[in-house]
This record gives sequence, C-alpha cells and structure tokens, in this order.
Amino acid sequence: MSYAAHVGVMIKEAVAALAPKQGGIYVDATTGGGGYTRAILAAADCTVYGFDRDPTAIDRARGWAAEFGDRLHLVNRPFSEMQEAMNENGIDAVDGVVFDLGVSSMQLDEAERGFSFRHEGPLSMRMDGGKPDAGDIVAEAGVKDLAAIFRTYGEEKKAGQIARAIVAARETAPVTTTTQLAAIIEKAAPVYGKSRIHPATRVFQALRIFVNDELGQLIAGLRAAEKLLRPAGRLVVVTFHSLEDRIVKRFFSSRSADQPKSSRHAPPSEKPIASFALLSNKAAIPDDDEVARNPRARSAKLRAGARLDGPPAPENDNELGAPRPISMSTPEKGKNK
Repeated sequence: MSYAAHVGVMIKEAVAALAPKQGGIYVDATTGGGGYTRAILAAADCTVYGFDRDPTAIDRARGWAAEFGDRLHLVNRPFSEMQEAMNENGIDAVDGVVFDLGVSSMQLDEAERGFSFRHEGPLSMRMDGGKPDAGDIVAEAGVKDLAAIFRTYGEEKKAGQIARAIVAARETAPVTTTTQLAAIIEKAAPVYGKSRIHPATRVFQALRIFVNDELGQLIAGLRAAEKLLRPAGRLVVVTFHSLEDRIVKRFFSSRSADQPKSSRHAPPSEKPIASFALLSNKAAIPDDDEVARNPRARSAKLRAGARLDGPPAPENDNELGAPRPISMSTPEKGKNK
C-alpha cells in the first residue's frame, strides 16, 4: 500500500522558535513522519529524542533514522511519559521540546487504523492499537455518553440527534466500520448549503480524542516539558483545533511573566513565579502559500515560550481549560439511554 507523505505544518516557524544550538538536546514529542526531527537536526549539530506512541510510526522512522547516527534516538512511548523516559536515558534537562499535535496524514491514509471516514476500515482510531477503541465506544455507550463525547471533544452542535441515530442503528445491525458510521451521521445530520465540512468530521475527531485521551496526554506532556526544560530552553506547540489551543494558551498564560492582572474586586493574591516568557503574545499562523500547498495547515496555530528560572507551576487541570472527564456507563441491552 502506498501512503501520501505526511507534510509537517509550520516547520520553518517551529524550528526558528526552537532555535536549535550546537550540542543541544531536543525532544520532538510527536515524531510521526519526521519532518520536525529532520529540520531540527539540519539546523544544528544537536541530538534529538523522537517520541511517538504509535509503533507503526516508530517502525517507519527506523527506515530513515540511521542517516543521523547517534544524533537521533527513537522512543516508542507517549509524550506524557517524556520526563521518565529521558531520565531513564540519563538526561534530566533538555534545551527544547516541540509538539506537532493531532493525527498524521499517514494515519488517516491507513484504512485499517480506522481514523478516516473517507476510507473503509474497522472502527479503531487508537494510536497505540490498544483498547477500548472507537468501535467499543460506538458499540457500548448509551445516547447520553455518546452525545457528551461528541459535544465535549468535537464541539458538535447536533450531538444528541447523532447519538440517538447511532444507538438506533446498532439495534438493527452492529456498527463496525468507518463508512457505516459516517453514513449514519450523514443521514442523521446532513449538511446543507456551501459547507465543505463533512458531517462526520467532528464526530470522528471527538472519538479519536476520547479514546486516545489526547487532551489529558497534552496536559501531562506540557507539564513534563516544563520540568525537563533548562533555563532559556524553548517550548514550541503547534495545535490544530480549539480544544488543544485553549489548553496550550492557558498553559503559557498561567506560567508567563505577562500573566493577566486579577480583578480589582477580587481579594489580593500572591503572584506565582513565572516559569515561561512568551515569544509572542499572539499565536502564529501559517502563511497563505503554505495553506495553498497543504490544506491541513489552515487551522494550525503555533505558540512558543522560553523557560525561565521559576519552578514548575502547581498542577491544576481546571486552570488549563481541560474538559471534565466523561465517565462511561454501559447501557442496558435494548435501551437507548
């Protein structure tokens, strides 16, 4: 099977923000097709640790990693375990960490992975191939839970009617493939007018984020990077949807020397010591030429900061805008609730 090459987004801008230096140690938290990793290694005589929890991505990366010798180390672990993995490699501080979030073009093109509604395949969407996967959620969750997933992680306005349609359909026959699910969604919530967004887009996004715990992983990964980065080290994050970007924006804001002032009506509180200086107050976005070459780039936002001497901030998921976890409850057989 041939795959469309994954084109990294905003690579030039990300590497410029990371500012690789001779002898530095860097983490590419999402190695994928290797676009960021290669660019970092080309920018300076440095070392990169490339993380990916997808074993397929790591296996594919071994095909080109040899050209960099001992300057590149591949790590088949989620970036939430970055600090532990680096410590196990004898490293307790790094000079930069870059995240390129979301799903890769290669994952979307692998029908058997079940990420895309455009290719016939089993409902999976697990980046590590584990369980429970999207098929399990679609088969077992009740209307209330499905709607909560679609609304919370896909920001789907028609979450309720789509959830009811899925539960009704599976009582007639199991919903086991990507195209089956897409057809149910398209019938339940058709798109009218000039919208170019397929009606299944947000539901598939929601299922993928939920089964991979992507937002929880992101928060853990950002905290790990904060602990690993030495003073003046850079943290660069490229996001592709509002849920990710909200977390990243609040992460930097809550740790920045430019933290927003509290209300004059609120009781005075001690300002925490800043652990990051923002490289820019606004997110960078791709230019028109990149969007024309790579439509996937159109929703990308890049945020970056430089590590200060301040200690890592206390852990507070609410402060980062993380959605409340959804506790799954298996419905009684034959019930649409």
